[in-house]
Amino acid sequence: MRTPWVQAEVACDPGTVLAVTGPNGAGKSTLLKALAGVLPNAGDVEVGGRPVGHLPPYRRDVGWVPQQAALLPHLTARDNAAYALRARGVPRRLARERAQVWLDRLGAEHLGDVRPPALSGGQTARVALARALVHDPALLLLDEPLAALDAQGHEAVREVLRGALRGSGTATLLVTHDATDVAVLADAVLRLEGGRAVAGSTTLGP
Repeated sequence: MRTPWVQAEVACDPGTVLAVTGPNGAGKSTLLKALAGVLPNAGDVEVGGRPVGHLPPYRRDVGWVPQQAALLPHLTARDNAAYALRARGVPRRLARERAQVWLDRLGAEHLGDVRPPALSGGQTARVALARALVHDPALLLLDEPLAALDAQGHEAVREVLRGALRGSGTATLLVTHDATDVAVLADAVLRLEGGRAVAGSTTLGP
């Protein structure tokens, strides 16, 4: 992975969680954006053994929760959560049913018909996570996904994430400043400083 801001080589196997840590401005979010396809010409990227560096974000089989969530304001929470499935051609009714399952799991079962402007920060975070998880992506990119939750919600959603990620074939990169998130969720840690991996390349096994 090489961009004007970040130079790092990262390998993460299915079913593992790599925590990405470092000070503000180290390049953590930039790394995730490059993998998601938001940054053009970001170097060699493979997802599920398939080169995707030349592909747009919606064709990369990636689930992404950016720091600002980026929900679509004109859609309900349920339709936001179903968006990734609809973009892949899943019929609307089935997509909405699967989205509701994830809203339920994440403690947002009552928010299905609510639109983003009426959601709190914590509620928005839950919907964004449902959207990222609903299509079982090969690669999951989480940029401080629990930061907007209060202490009780943070712990509850973290437990849901732990169960979901441990039982999946998804490779996950988790940007977090929370040491407990790292301890509970991560299999390994990559630290960035000044746009570079402190310890060089990081490779994870099952």
